[in-house]
Amino acid sequence: MNSSMALSALFLDIFRANALLVASGDELVAPLGLTSARWQVLGTIAMAPSPQPVAHIARDMGLARQSVQRLVNELADAGLVDLKDNPHHKRAKLVCLTEQGREAFSAIHKLQRPWVDGLSEGMDPEHIEIARDVLQTLRKELEQDLDQSVD
Repeated sequence: MNSSMALSALFLDIFRANALLVASGDELVAPLGLTSARWQVLGTIAMAPSPQPVAHIARDMGLARQSVQRLVNELADAGLVDLKDNPHHKRAKLVCLTEQGREAFSAIHKLQRPWVDGLSEGMDPEHIEIARDVLQTLRKELEQDLDQSVD
């Protein structure tokens, strides 16, 4: 198998794994009233070094601003995030976790730990790092390819 065929097969595996990851994530966080999509946005907000506008969150996640805005609105309606004035931009509010949002993120981690421990059982950490390296390289190539097609 050449590298082109191997990469095509990897794409199919990524698509399948992503679908299973989303379904499993939905099931994992459902008791908290969340979905995988909300979890992903909440995690991105929680891990940011400072509050960010929706456009920056979307860019970091590689998603459309509109879809992230919808999820941020849902998180705000649930009391998990607040939208604060942005001193650098009048219309682009900064998204901040509320105390309830921090508690939800902490609860997610408590649910996630045993789930990840079970998934990783028997996996070689070195192989996981190699997979991460391959995915990071692929992501960079795809980002460059997308940037060139937009220009």
